[in-house]
Amino acid sequence: MPHQRGAETRPPAWRQPRILLWIAAGLVTLGFHIALELVARRYGQPGPITVEAQEVIFAPHSGPLLYGGLALTMVVLTWRQRLIALCTAVGVDIVFVLVRLIVGAELSFGNGALWVILGVAVLALVRRTGRERAVLLKGSGLGLLLVFGHKTGDTWLLITSRTRPTVLDQYVATADHALANPSWLVGRLVEATSPISSGFLHLVYGQLPLAAALVGLYQLRHVAAERRFPTHHLVRTFLAIGLLGPAIYMIFPVVGPLYAFGPDGGHWAVTNIWPDTFPAIGVPHAFPFDEITPRNCMPSLHTAWAVSLFIHTREGSRAMRWAGTFWLVGTLTATLGFGYHYGVDLLAGTVFALSIEAAMRAFARGWDHHATLTVSYGTVVFTLLLVSYRYLPTHMAAHPWAFGPLLLLLTGSVVLLYVRTARQWGPHAAPPPPPPRPTKAGSADPQPEPA
Repeated sequence: MPHQRGAETRPPAWRQPRILLWIAAGLVTLGFHIALELVARRYGQPGPITVEAQEVIFAPHSGPLLYGGLALTMVVLTWRQRLIALCTAVGVDIVFVLVRLIVGAELSFGNGALWVILGVAVLALVRRTGRERAVLLKGSGLGLLLVFGHKTGDTWLLITSRTRPTVLDQYVATADHALANPSWLVGRLVEATSPISSGFLHLVYGQLPLAAALVGLYQLRHVAAERRFPTHHLVRTFLAIGLLGPAIYMIFPVVGPLYAFGPDGGHWAVTNIWPDTFPAIGVPHAFPFDEITPRNCMPSLHTAWAVSLFIHTREGSRAMRWAGTFWLVGTLTATLGFGYHYGVDLLAGTVFALSIEAAMRAFARGWDHHATLTVSYGTVVFTLLLVSYRYLPTHMAAHPWAFGPLLLLLTGSVVLLYVRTARQWGPHAAPPPPPPRPTKAGSADPQPEPA
């Protein structure tokens, strides 16, 4: 009888804590995109919702990205279903291309991929139930999140350029003296070895999303067979970094040495000395910049993504581990060598990535004191870095032998703490719980021990 009463009082499926968490996350995400849509329209540009809705019919501007989203969606399908989905997407695109040729419209592709992603969601809602429905909806949602994440990033960059008329590059460049101005040093190296080095680094830098998609597909390769997603994978961290990172751009707007001190800044640049001459040490101040260039340097999200890619490849084969190391080194070299970032941007991006990675893993496996300590300490160090770049740059430039090692030590301490925490979370960190003792058929439930 007690067991029956417990069964009668069990809340319905939609009121389970995990389901409620997913509903809350969906509502927050929807509200966030609506807010971005309204802000973008205020500045005369379509927002992410409008852009994605247009790509259902009109020519998409991100065909490869849409097919990347389709690839993520197809991890929940069987091989036969994947073939049908891919053929359907290609067939729809062929029809769209033929129509555009006839009417003389812009040639593009990707509508078919978006149609199939949405079709999987409709199929899950209309024709599937239970775990099958949940898995299909997660697959479709993952593909849509990848696409919407890119559109959201574009809107964020537009907002930073329109709402932050002044930039803080002089502060960051002055603080970068504590690290011996690595962007200038690596920029000279790349310039001296061009075009071989520049062409190679452009390929590595530009194909970071492709590398992440391949690693994500590798981690999700068993979803179709097991009918469940792994507790944590790279795509989740990538999306979280892309969602939270641009908010820091609003607090600390920086355009990068190529624009603030180089030829690409035009008449807005302070001077044209990158990478030939180190910037002079003086009293930094904010200065106005154009309304086109994104303020997307602090922190370096390319560094954050490359660090997360490196972390997730540690769990793969030897070839994957080498590929993760290669992409990390290549991305860091490109961000500095092309003048896109300062050295201190990379340190902030590393701490930012490790803090988010620890938080995402904690959400997947449950919070404990190791996770709380890692995330809290990483957040504090990240805040200290930003505050020091803003309010102590002249002191950092005047005493590089003190502040340079201190910056590296703070970043290294976050790395060390994350590694120790990850080892605590490893598969052999704690023994599995013992299996329940079997009971004889027809026996009564064990009585509770007396108090």
